[in-house]
Amino acid sequence: MEIPKRLWIGMVVLGACARLVPHPWNFTPMMAIGLFAGSHARKVSTGVLATLFALALSDAVMGFYPGLWWVYGAALIPVLLGGLIRNRSGAGPIAAAAMASSLSFFLITNFMVWAADRLYPLTLGGLSECYLAGIPFYRNQVLGDAVYTVAIFGGYALLNRLCEPARQAA
Repeated sequence: MEIPKRLWIGMVVLGACARLVPHPWNFTPMMAIGLFAGSHARKVSTGVLATLFALALSDAVMGFYPGLWWVYGAALIPVLLGGLIRNRSGAGPIAAAAMASSLSFFLITNFMVWAADRLYPLTLGGLSECYLAGIPFYRNQVLGDAVYTVAIFGGYALLNRLCEPARQAA
């Protein structure tokens, strides 16, 4: 089933809204949206734009921040991973890509905090301390990515299954 333009717009708006409503830190659908967009968009640019628009829309409301480019770059990794699993079926590749998305986001954004924010000494010990301090955020990241990945990919599969009898009858 080809994804209608309205579904893409809905994903962007939902992603932006999910970042705006109260939620635990890092418990958002952004990685799942990127993963889905990368695996289902006809063009990579559509997946990239859906992910970046969702981030930019919510950041326009919440306020832009230093390090934004690192976060946006890290949010594009799932789009690339989605492209890698595009022709693979089953939950295994999706789950592996979701976990890789969570881990890459954690590694990239915490490295940025260590390198740019000067909260930690620029030593190996400071980097370790930064990653250790980020573990509670990573736990939320993994949980959010798991929940939203199941919801988005599962919802899409269910929608396809429900629409299939109507297509066959036509």
